[in-house]
Amino acid sequence: MSESAILKRIMLACSRGAVRMFRNNCGALQDKNGQWVRYGVANPGGSDLIGWRTVTVTPEMVGARLAVFVAVEVKDKGRATDAQLSFIQAVRTAGGIAGVARSEEAALAILQTMPGDTVHTE
Repeated sequence: MSESAILKRIMLACSRGAVRMFRNNCGALQDKNGQWVRYGVANPGGSDLIGWRTVTVTPEMVGARLAVFVAVEVKDKGRATDAQLSFIQAVRTAGGIAGVARSEEAALAILQTMPGDTVHTE
């Protein structure tokens, strides 16, 4: 199955309930003056899918609901680049949830972790 097909399946499987995922297209193009313009969140390195997962804070933390930033890098056979792995690590360090997924099941597993949990990325 192609990376594009896996990505679409992951988006369908993961954008339900407390999770909202959006396609983060990253790239570069030249403007009319020949200047390169980069687009996409955290380009280079931004994950294919970004969004949030709503979590309810425990009673010890007042019971507030928060949106925790999530990022999923989708791969079929290839490996995540150093920039992509750095972005994933930055999201985790900041308290978000992130990882590399090759299937819907792997993406759902990433999204079920709690901020600060260790997630296998490759």
